[in-house]
Amino acid sequence: MKGQVLLEPPLMNWSNHHPPPVCFSTKTSKTSLRLQTLPLEPTLSNISAKARSFSLTVPPLSPETPQSIELDQTISDSDSSRDRRKVVRLAWEKLVRWSRTWRSRSRPDVLQRTHKVVVLGGGSFGTALSAHVASRKPDLQVYMLLRDPVVCHSINHKHLNCKYFPQHKLPENVIATTDPKSALLGADYCLHAVPVQFSCVFLEGIADYVDPCLPFVSLSKGLELNTLRTMSQIIPQALRNPRQPFIALSGPSFALELMNKLPTAMVVASKDKNLANAAQQLLASSNLRISTSSDVTGVEIAGALKNVLAIAAGIVEGMNLGNNSMAALVAQGCSEIRWLATKMGAKPETLTGLSGMGDIMLTCFVNLSRNRTVGVRLGSGEKLDEILSSMNQVAEGVSTAGAVVALAQKYNVQMPVLTAVARIIDNELTPEKAVRELMTLPQVEEV
Repeated sequence: MKGQVLLEPPLMNWSNHHPPPVCFSTKTSKTSLRLQTLPLEPTLSNISAKARSFSLTVPPLSPETPQSIELDQTISDSDSSRDRRKVVRLAWEKLVRWSRTWRSRSRPDVLQRTHKVVVLGGGSFGTALSAHVASRKPDLQVYMLLRDPVVCHSINHKHLNCKYFPQHKLPENVIATTDPKSALLGADYCLHAVPVQFSCVFLEGIADYVDPCLPFVSLSKGLELNTLRTMSQIIPQALRNPRQPFIALSGPSFALELMNKLPTAMVVASKDKNLANAAQQLLASSNLRISTSSDVTGVEIAGALKNVLAIAAGIVEGMNLGNNSMAALVAQGCSEIRWLATKMGAKPETLTGLSGMGDIMLTCFVNLSRNRTVGVRLGSGEKLDEILSSMNQVAEGVSTAGAVVALAQKYNVQMPVLTAVARIIDNELTPEKAVRELMTLPQVEEV
C-alpha cells in the first residue's frame, strides 16, 4: 500500500451505530482516491508495521462531537443574526414609509399663508429663531423689534447681529426696527423672546399695537419673581386680553447650534390643538423637529426650574466635587421639579420629554449654558454681582430661584437642592456650607 495513510481508531470496541473507520489511500503514479472499509473490531494486528508508522488516532465520527456542536451553533448564530438584521431592516423601512405618508398628508399651508412674523427681542435666541423662520420662506417678512439702535443698524445694513452673532450672516428678509407699530402691523405670528423679568413692562408698552387675535409663541423661560407668574399668565394680562392666543416653545436648544443649522428638537405647547399644530408647521424644518403638547404648565415649569438646577450643577463643577456628586444632585433636582410640577397640574410624561429631561441634560452638563456658567463661577468663589456684571446675556435662573422657593412653600413641596441655590444667590449660604447641609439631611426612602 504505497503512499497509504491510515486513520487509526482508538483501542476500544465500536458500538454498532457508529460509522466504520475509513482508510484514505493515494497512489503516486496516478491521481486517484480509494475508500477502504476496515472491520468493525479493528485491532493493531490488522495494520502492518509500515502502515502503523503513518497512523493517527482520532475520536469516533459522531454527530455528538464538540466540533459538530460548535459548527451547528455557528450556523445557528449566523441564521439568528440574519433574522435579527432582517427584523431591524423591516422595522426601519416601516418607520420611513410611515414618515413619508405622514408628511404627504400634513398641511404645509400655514407657512404658505404666513406673510409676516414679528420677533420681540434681539437676544441670541430671538436672533436664531428670526434667522430660522426667515430661511423657511424667502419672501416672508421677519421683523425684529429691538431697543438698541446700534444692533438695529447692524442687522439692516450688514445683516449681522453685532452683539450676539457677529460672524453669522442673517437672511436678507430679516428686518430690524425700534418702532412697535411698524413691527406689529399685519403680523401673522409673534415670537416673544424678551426675558421674563422685563416682559410685563415691555408688553404693556406695545399693547395698543397688538392684534387681539395675534398668536404669541413664547421663547422665554422663567417665573416672574414677585408674582410667580409664568409667560402664559404674563402675556394675556399685560396685553389686557385674556383670550390672546398663546403657545409655549421649549426644549434642548442652544441658539448657536440653531444658527449653525445643527439638528435640534423642541416642543410647542398650547391648550388649543390647532394652534399648536400651526406653530409646528411654521417652525419645523429639516434641521428643527417640532413636537406638540397640550401640557402648557408642564412645559413652562420644567423650562423655568431647569435653569435653577443648572446653577446647582455649575456650583458642583466649580467646587470640583466629582461626577458622583453631579449625578446625585441632578437626579435629586429632577425629582424636585417633578414634585412641584405635578402638584401644579403638569403631566409626569412631559417632565421626561424634550422640555423636561431633554432641556435639563443640556443645561446642566454643557458649557454653553449661561446658568451653568453662573454656577461654576459661584462654586469657584466669585461673587454674584461680579458674575452678572461681566455677562452680556440674562441668566434667568438667578431671578427664578427665589420664585421657586415661594412656589414650593405655596404647594407644600420640599425642594432642598433648589432652595439651597436660592439661599446661595441671596448670599445667605456659602456653597461649601450648602453641600454640608444637603449631605446631612435625613436619609429617606426614594420616591
